[in-house]
Amino acid sequence: MSAKAGFPNDSSAPGENFEPRQTATSEDYTPDPSKSIKLSGPKQALVDDIIALYSCEPTIQRVKRYTADCVYDDQFVYANDRYKMAGQWFALPKLFKSSVNEGYQVIRSDDEIIQFKNKQSWTFRLLPKTATITGLVSLSLDPATRDSEFVQIKYHKDQANDKDYSHEGLGFVFKKWQADNVVKHMDAPELEEFEKDKQAGKERVRKYGKGKEEGRAPMRDFTGDRPA
Repeated sequence: MSAKAGFPNDSSAPGENFEPRQTATSEDYTPDPSKSIKLSGPKQALVDDIIALYSCEPTIQRVKRYTADCVYDDQFVYANDRYKMAGQWFALPKLFKSSVNEGYQVIRSDDEIIQFKNKQSWTFRLLPKTATITGLVSLSLDPATRDSEFVQIKYHKDQANDKDYSHEGLGFVFKKWQADNVVKHMDAPELEEFEKDKQAGKERVRKYGKGKEEGRAPMRDFTGDRPA
């Protein structure tokens, strides 16, 4: 990825403005922790909190790693404020018996973004099955807090294959519906902390037609040992 992603320097810009776009040369995101870039203390603390969230250990303080107007974007969810985002994290322990981080490799860290390859094993509550998934996690940093002791995230993208997201079609309709509605049926008292975030600034969902280069997702090589 180029040195600069072209994100706004103004923290008041809603999370949609901080979306990283990338088509990978390979869908293999298997991490090599021995090659991980060393992070500063505050950035390492941020990544530690995100790994804990993936590992079904949500807390109010960890969810506060996101700005109120954040966006979370993966294969199954498109949540465009912190209230919806909180609903997703606090729902995970209800869906999964356990989630174990098998390792991660930070491949980029600068003023705008932290990216790491991640390997996570998910054990379902209702099925005697464990699924191990690798993905590319991209965390776009909030300009107002990126140099502070408590770094926050504007846009969190998790890609499990080489394609980016088009934000179109029935798949996206489900992602958006899921994020909009799951939180309405959650009984976690922690969500009260984030109810005001429902009013956070939002912009239209950016649609790209396709999740490849023609969908404004430049080709990136994440297979090497050096930062992409």
